[in-house]
Amino acid sequence: MARDSGPDWSDRAPRANGRPRVIVIGGGVSGMAAGIYGQMNGMDTRIFETHVLPGGCCTAWSRQGYIFDYCIEWLIGTGAGNDANQIWRELGALDGKSVRDFDMFNKVTDENGRSVIFYNDPDRLERHLLEISPADRALIRSFCADLRRFIKIEMYPFLKPDPLKSVGEKLKTLWEILPAFRLFWRNAATPMHAFADKFQDPLLRRAFRNIFYQDPECFPLLPYLYNMACAYNHNAGFPQGGSLGLSRSIEERYNALGGIMTYRARVDRILVENGRAVGVELKGGARHYADVVVSAADGHTTIYGMLEGKYTNPTIDTLYDEMLNKPGILFPAVVSAFVGLHGDFDPDDAHSTTYMLSEEEGARLPGALQNSIVVQLRSRYSDGFAPPGRSVIHCTYFSDFNYWRSLRSEDRKRYWAEKKQVAQFVREFLEKRYPGIGERIELVDVGTPATTKRYTGNSNGSILAWKAFSDAEDLANELVNKGRMQLPGLSGFYMAGQWVGLGGLIRAASSGRFVMQFICKELGREFQATQSVAAAPWHTGKLGHFPQLDKTPPERPAPARHSVPALDQVSAV
Repeated sequence: MARDSGPDWSDRAPRANGRPRVIVIGGGVSGMAAGIYGQMNGMDTRIFETHVLPGGCCTAWSRQGYIFDYCIEWLIGTGAGNDANQIWRELGALDGKSVRDFDMFNKVTDENGRSVIFYNDPDRLERHLLEISPADRALIRSFCADLRRFIKIEMYPFLKPDPLKSVGEKLKTLWEILPAFRLFWRNAATPMHAFADKFQDPLLRRAFRNIFYQDPECFPLLPYLYNMACAYNHNAGFPQGGSLGLSRSIEERYNALGGIMTYRARVDRILVENGRAVGVELKGGARHYADVVVSAADGHTTIYGMLEGKYTNPTIDTLYDEMLNKPGILFPAVVSAFVGLHGDFDPDDAHSTTYMLSEEEGARLPGALQNSIVVQLRSRYSDGFAPPGRSVIHCTYFSDFNYWRSLRSEDRKRYWAEKKQVAQFVREFLEKRYPGIGERIELVDVGTPATTKRYTGNSNGSILAWKAFSDAEDLANELVNKGRMQLPGLSGFYMAGQWVGLGGLIRAASSGRFVMQFICKELGREFQATQSVAAAPWHTGKLGHFPQLDKTPPERPAPARHSVPALDQVSAV
């Protein structure tokens, strides 16, 4: 792994080998994807990453032998035979990994102990929901019928941006969409809130909003049905090694292709001459030059910091300035509390449960945006997250970024006190749900939205950037489809990542593919991509006890645990 090393890029002379040089700012999934596709297409690429790890938000950290996995809850593209999986195979992200599938998406439990389990199997889900509320038969059957329809559809348009598609490709896509057009249109036009409010049972009214763990508030039915259908088709599993394991595998693929990853290298300024980006200036003053510069960093920081706000238009100013602080536009920031337990912990319970809280309980969670908390039994997701004989639980809730930012900047003592309050709440909450667990808790490690901002630079501490189906989506799509991931008045520069292509890991990865296709077009090269030749992923079953997809897993050694540094995030014990 190249760290703080590599060839001298301070020389501005053309390369003797004729290969274009491309600098990528940010070593998250989108930045590494851009680098990989650049290497595949005859370019020399170099990624400057301010952190000491790859992956951006797709990361993990270590405490006392535990690995606290921060990002992936499910990953679109873990099943074979679709565009999303093709991208992961090109990036080497799933090479040789097992994939764990679950038979349910989430469980929701109210304050009185009543529960709804959102099974991915529509038949099982329908029976379960009808047992809870026979009076809501029509709505239940409607939702499950549409889930069955989505299960039969495989639409993963992640390989090529619309502006580069030929007329024939666009007609082919249209032909594929037409049979399901009414299904897509109807579910995209129906807000989940409006649908959920029709239920007579009060539990179902609340539970449907929280299929995705907590309520994103502006989503229609479409993404719920789409993701549950992917999970049913074993295409939304959890990869062995988790978030950092995924990032490390992509990094290994990038290094194997000859890319250069430079850590602890913060880009302060993008160098521009005569309306063209020509390189970057790092913190400390070092300058590096290239033929093309790609920023896969935070959008606002890139446009108004590294480029000083000189290359904008009304659309860009609206999206990256006005929209940032508009309610309901950014995906909410989260507070994470990781719990390390002595002993095994495998209760007869769901791997993921959203607990609805009373107003009194919700008021005890600092900065909480909703009266609920998500409890995930992370030791079920992947091997190696805890030392032998120990277990990990992950508790999260949507939280107000400004609340934590103000505390950290103005009242550090109270900031740490509030983190300890989160830890204490989690201890008491888990003891109430699982009596006797409290005495087995070895540590509770709390990360806040201010933590996310500090380590990733993401505006407002948002992990997933713009909300899909919000006012920002059309503006972000315009940057790709009309702006071709460039800024007005600036050539030789492109943007990639979730601040351009919306949230989600597969969207981040595909944006790296998109941007390199645009760059190939500019350079007059035919874009090409090849899949990794390493071992394909295999599925271990819903709890890892039996093979799925009619595929017996081959004999393989246990996956290696990637080393994870103990970051300077103080544990709120």
